[in-house]
Amino acid sequence: MAEIKSGFIAIVGRPNVGKSTLLNCLVGEKVSIVSRKAQTTRHRITGILTRPDAQFAFVDTPGFQTKYVNALNRAINRGVKHAIADVDVIVFVVEATPFGAEDMTVLKLLPKNRPVILAVNKIDKIKYRSHLLPLLSAFSTLFPFSAIVPISAAQEKQIDDLLDEIRSYLPNEDFLFDKDEITDKNERFLAAEYVREKLFRLVGDELPYAATVEIEKFETETSLRRIGAVIVVGRSAHKGIVIGKRGGMLKRIATEARQDMEKYFGGKIFLEIFVRVQSGWNDNERLLKSLGYHE
Repeated sequence: MAEIKSGFIAIVGRPNVGKSTLLNCLVGEKVSIVSRKAQTTRHRITGILTRPDAQFAFVDTPGFQTKYVNALNRAINRGVKHAIADVDVIVFVVEATPFGAEDMTVLKLLPKNRPVILAVNKIDKIKYRSHLLPLLSAFSTLFPFSAIVPISAAQEKQIDDLLDEIRSYLPNEDFLFDKDEITDKNERFLAAEYVREKLFRLVGDELPYAATVEIEKFETETSLRRIGAVIVVGRSAHKGIVIGKRGGMLKRIATEARQDMEKYFGGKIFLEIFVRVQSGWNDNERLLKSLGYHE
């Protein structure tokens, strides 16, 4: 019988390379929000995959921020650095294109004293497959990677190959979590993430990233969860965008978030969402801590 292996794996990379999509693909459930916009992941989220011979605890880190300097992004970058320091294996996710400046910034953070696996994502977007091998060869000269695995998280291609490589570097250790756990985050946290995902997906480019979600009420009854959420925005104009004409946008955000929650939580949800303007929230250290940005 194969030895049991368990450990923590950090998924790192610049914004918008598909880290959250990869985490959800690996775990088989939506535990991290996904958006076409960069910087949707602001907290470290652990997704857990248990197999008969191994348990993988994946830490989905935010994309390392270099573009803007404020308290929010300083908290985000601290979370990335802490994740890298606390895990057994690191999966560095890049796109199937030559490294850019942001990729190189993350590369410089990677330690050489633990396994680093390069996951080259979005290979389905390469027009000519003959271009892939020279690209992988070029990547191998940049860092002593333990392995380089081309994947497509969106199409779930070669995910098992990536898991096999990760498992080979995990320590021999009994399971860290119960077999049926898929995340270490509580329902309150996940409810906020579902609302925030719909906010970014539906509002699109109209709303900058000066918005977050706070859960003010989470009550569980026998077959019903009553959730009160507040979308916090930085400006009055943003409030109007989120609410939409005759409240249509806010209603759509609430409806789609509620449907996702009911599917994940397995029960009825009564969801109320309000919008509050709080100027400068993303540069207020005390407020960020109250919203959970404390890494």
